[in-house]
Amino acid sequence: MDPQTLREYLYRQIPLSAAMQVEVRSATAQSVVLSAPLEPNINHKSTVFGGSASALAILAAWSLVHLRLVKEGLPSEVVIQSNQMDYGHPMQGMFTASSMLVDQTAWPMFVKTLARKKRARIEVRSVLTCGDDEAGSSTGRFVAFRREPA
Repeated sequence: MDPQTLREYLYRQIPLSAAMQVEVRSATAQSVVLSAPLEPNINHKSTVFGGSASALAILAAWSLVHLRLVKEGLPSEVVIQSNQMDYGHPMQGMFTASSMLVDQTAWPMFVKTLARKKRARIEVRSVLTCGDDEAGSSTGRFVAFRREPA
């Protein structure tokens, strides 16, 4: 899935992404990188609102799982089960979230479990940056539910 198609999908399926003005910088099976401007995500201190930072991190992680499942040909619903967010320092401009699997070797078992049990869990990490500085990180557990083809 190319970045433009993913952006359109996010805007349609997760309207918050449109309100945040999320852009897809890159979308590969290894990582999804999303960005958002400060203006629609600003707080009372003129920095990025913590909820927006967390949302961008979750969106990047969710997108990675979604894209990988599409590539595997496994139609699934993906939801977040839990999330741990750490804020390193305030962000005062455009910010990005780069996602990657916590354990790359976990993917084959995730796919096997999903195919067999129609449900599987996997952990994804996102790193937040603003400029050249790492500003925070998030680790989330995502659950995929296998959909039967129509």
